[in-house]
Amino acid sequence: MKSVMISEMLHLNDLCQIDSQVIGDDRRRHEIEKAIQEQRCLTCVLDLETAGFLIYHTSFFEYAFISLLMVRPSSRRNGVARSLIDRFEEISPTKKIFSSTNKSNTIMHQLFHSLGYVKSGSIDHIDEDDPEIIYYKSK
Repeated sequence: MKSVMISEMLHLNDLCQIDSQVIGDDRRRHEIEKAIQEQRCLTCVLDLETAGFLIYHTSFFEYAFISLLMVRPSSRRNGVARSLIDRFEEISPTKKIFSSTNKSNTIMHQLFHSLGYVKSGSIDHIDEDDPEIIYYKSK
């Protein structure tokens, strides 16, 4: 069974563990903790295990921007990212939603397309030789 909820502090260690599994360290712990405190973080639980999380903000030209979407490697390909984005779309504080991913991240491009997001532009020089592609959807 899968459920998505607004993250609480009791989720912090699980979310940091997922983030560390994916990026190799825990340098974003403070960012995750702050997002939980500000209720800008969603957690997905799959079969009683924390499977992923989504962080957003509204400082992208005053629109919602999904800034971080992480799924536990062992939980991938089970609809976790889709469930997090779907739930976020329901509660988004703005009608326009933006997000981004590296050009090389084909799985995220496929997910964005399947959810009705369209390319809105790109930014070079964030990651060398791998532009950041911006996506947009209006709810």
